[in-house]
Amino acid sequence: MKTGPGRMKRCGAFAALALVPFCVQSVDAQTPPGDPKDTEQWEPVPPVVTPGAHPGAPPSDAIVLFDGRNLEQWVNTKDHAPAAWKVAHGVMTVVKSVGNIETKRLFKNYQLHLEWQVPKGITGEGQARGNSGLFLASTAPGDGGYEVQILDSFNNKTYVNGQAASIYKQSPPLVNAMRPPGEWQTYDVVWTAPVFEPDGTLKTSAYVTVFHNGVLVQNHFQLTGETLYIGQPKYRPYDRAAIKLQAHGDPSAPISFRNIWVRELN
Repeated sequence: MKTGPGRMKRCGAFAALALVPFCVQSVDAQTPPGDPKDTEQWEPVPPVVTPGAHPGAPPSDAIVLFDGRNLEQWVNTKDHAPAAWKVAHGVMTVVKSVGNIETKRLFKNYQLHLEWQVPKGITGEGQARGNSGLFLASTAPGDGGYEVQILDSFNNKTYVNGQAASIYKQSPPLVNAMRPPGEWQTYDVVWTAPVFEPDGTLKTSAYVTVFHNGVLVQNHFQLTGETLYIGQPKYRPYDRAAIKLQAHGDPSAPISFRNIWVRELN
């Protein structure tokens, strides 16, 4: 009987051929019973949305809140007169004597894009350095509502649940993604509004996800109520609310905004 390398090669080939039917049978045996079409969904067909022409540009279904030309989508919070912040060179700048401004429209759940800039050469420290706020739902005059903090947090120490991209006094950002003063910052936010029972009691909490300069800093955070400067958070019933921008009273130079748009979510 030949036991040289040639015979071993042929035996190996025959063995491999013999395994082919077995392998096919093994795969077939693992296929689950039933029709794959049973788990295919065909309707309703998602609507078509055309993305923005470049990163940060509004998609086709967005409501543009500020495109650099005017403040017709905004009013002063204190008296609902036409918003009186300064608009020049495609940006709007806080006028602290005017106070906060807010959108004319009211919103519930949404996706928001906003760009903001701390002026180069800003002075001050801690909370007195480029302080402002993005209120996701303005539920009362003044600073009532749910705030994502705006602040110069580039080499500027303060309490961590009050630095940029924090949910004010509730949740520090996962990381500090701040660019230096003079550069534009971006916030991309997904806001899920709280839901209340007919008697005003809380049914489901508010949730927020925030990206700061493209970096995840709040990951579906569950709020425990409105953000308060003093005291513990608590919920106040509301249905729809304006989006508000804060004119903080600190003595530092005012910050600016541009390219603000929102997409309502069902």
